[in-house]
Amino acid sequence: MLYKPAKQSLINTVILLRSCSIIIQIALVLFVHFFLEYDLPWLPIFFIIALEVTFNIGCYLYCQAHRNNYKLNLFIQLLADILFLGCLLYFSGGATNAFVSLLLVPIAIAAVTLPTLQLTMITACALLTYSLLLWLMPMHVMHGNMQGHFIGMWINFIFSAAVVSLVISRMAKAIIGNEITIAKYREKQLKQEKIIALGLASAQVTHDLATPLATIRLLTDELMEEAKHSATINELNVQVDRCSRNLHAFRDMSLEIKNNVKQPLNIDSLFEQIQHHCALNYPNADIDYELQTNATEQLMLTSDSSLMPAILNVINNAIKASAKKQLKKITLTSKVANQTLQITIRDFGDGFSPEHFNQLGHDPIHSEQGLGMAMFLTNASFERLGGRLTLSNHLQGGAQVMITLPLHDNSKSNSEH
Repeated sequence: MLYKPAKQSLINTVILLRSCSIIIQIALVLFVHFFLEYDLPWLPIFFIIALEVTFNIGCYLYCQAHRNNYKLNLFIQLLADILFLGCLLYFSGGATNAFVSLLLVPIAIAAVTLPTLQLTMITACALLTYSLLLWLMPMHVMHGNMQGHFIGMWINFIFSAAVVSLVISRMAKAIIGNEITIAKYREKQLKQEKIIALGLASAQVTHDLATPLATIRLLTDELMEEAKHSATINELNVQVDRCSRNLHAFRDMSLEIKNNVKQPLNIDSLFEQIQHHCALNYPNADIDYELQTNATEQLMLTSDSSLMPAILNVINNAIKASAKKQLKKITLTSKVANQTLQITIRDFGDGFSPEHFNQLGHDPIHSEQGLGMAMFLTNASFERLGGRLTLSNHLQGGAQVMITLPLHDNSKSNSEH
């Protein structure tokens, strides 16, 4: 995959190469005329070179103004190069010209830059040009064994063109594929490093909270003994218990993730947990459930301790987004298709901004809506389970997040065991 700067650089390289070629052509024509004293048709040769100069300037100006469709631009330029070179060769010896092998250059460029169809067309045009140059040669040149020599050169050109178009194109695609794989691996490694850094920071925060929380527990126990019937002290005790449970749950979850503990989970059980947590944590939210539960008894998904917090984080962000427009409503729908579970969560807020589509879930970003760090970890949780997170804006307003998780047939797994 070539990015826009690389594409423009490639076009500029081809234009620069054509400029150097034009200078060399002029120098060779002058050298042949004045030093080798060959009688060449000056008018058509310099007319073709003038057209080539005009074409090159036009290509440069056009490509600076229009940076899209670089493959089409490059394809047209290579075809023009074959045409110009063929015309110059025709007026300077035809197939007997030593520079006839330069017809391989457009093929080589197309082999590493253009798709197969356009490469085939470039190769066919170069072969046709060489064949026409050989066919249009005067008969007096074909004396003696020269006819067999020129036919042999033609066969050699066909073989060379085939090697360049087939072998080099495959090698170029393999190299590009390896570069893409390496880039993805580096991106994944960088993402894992960020996750590890966040995990270390979370572990440190958890450790730092343990001691003051234990102190608060002792103080609330003493206050409970002194004022057993105080509603404030009782509420404080409930909240401290909740903090302790969450802290222990976080430790257990971290340990399970560290040991890569995964277990199968029924879809219906997942939906029950989602509804239970939403009712407990968001009692005032208006959540419209449209969950598909038919014919899913045997379909299971792979779950770990991070799945439910990841889903709840998306729901929490949707509720916050709707609340910014003084609304409490969100929708949560599900669909089973192609051995995957698709959970779609839609809010009725302002929707995602353009920069969110490129950064959200891939990098920790600053956001007043709480969509940065948590969504980065949420996406990492789904990817670890083989799923993915897809962001979009709903046509009727608001943001839409689709969670896709792979499913497996539990009945087949049991029969195999």
